Amino acid sequence: MNQLPSLGFIGLGDMGAPMVKNLVAAGYAVRGFDLNAERVAAGVAGGMIAGCDTPDVVAQSDMVLTSLPSSQAFFTVAENEILPNLRAGQIVIDLGTSVVPAFRALAEVMAERGVALVDAPVSGGPGGVERRQLYMFVGGSEEVVARCMPILAAIGGDARITHCGPVGSGQIVKGVNQLMMGLGNAAYLEALSFGVNLGVDAAVLQQALGNSGRWRADLHATAGQIVEGRGDEVGVKFRELPYFIEACQAAGLRLPLTELLYRFCDQGERVVIDDHRPAPSFWRELTGRP
Repeated sequence: MNQLPSLGFIGLGDMGAPMVKNLVAAGYAVRGFDLNAERVAAGVAGGMIAGCDTPDVVAQSDMVLTSLPSSQAFFTVAENEILPNLRAGQIVIDLGTSVVPAFRALAEVMAERGVALVDAPVSGGPGGVERRQLYMFVGGSEEVVARCMPILAAIGGDARITHCGPVGSGQIVKGVNQLMMGLGNAAYLEALSFGVNLGVDAAVLQQALGNSGRWRADLHATAGQIVEGRGDEVGVKFRELPYFIEACQAAGLRLPLTELLYRFCDQGERVVIDDHRPAPSFWRELTGRP
């Protein structure tokens, strides 16, 4: 019987904590670390082993997983705390969303040290982790990804895992996912703002446009949030838009709608919380109201 690899986990936030819980439930020995001591204590109460710090976790693990709050946070931790402590034969799996060119450059540096870097960004939120119904977009060599698959399945179930191609491909597919949602929400909000700004109540728009068909159903739901005074909560993936713009610029390509959306929102006051960080509200910028 093959022995399960020892796992290290860096980042025990809203996504990381339930991921570790699932891994422990699947029988893995998980050594975890987070800057927040209370999160570490909660993980230990659920069967996790407490790591002293990131280097300690890296040193004592066969595979290291990261779930950090931003692309910048990932690269800071990876370059300063993970990379210097790696040894040949280890695998690093990043479960967050990161900038593609920088991710591939880091993968090359790790490969020179005999370490494989895998991107496996997810979609589905904490609820998707708890139900093990995450979409997982995986980038890496077939051999390495095959070794990671049981771990990824333990985290988020095996029904929605896709091997998207070589390293960085998972980040690209995650970008498509985020742009699909962000630009879609922006389109609904702008369409509704046309009516609201010209004097028609959002509740009237919601009733008049109905709820039949995919696009009308989505617009109907967005209008409902506005009627309830929650237009600010309809996000456009603001904080991640620069990741995708940067990736295209590096390839000599453009994302004109995304660029315009980001520039428009970036002028606004940070009045809402987007994934735990202050962000502008597209709806408020369009209408001047929550």
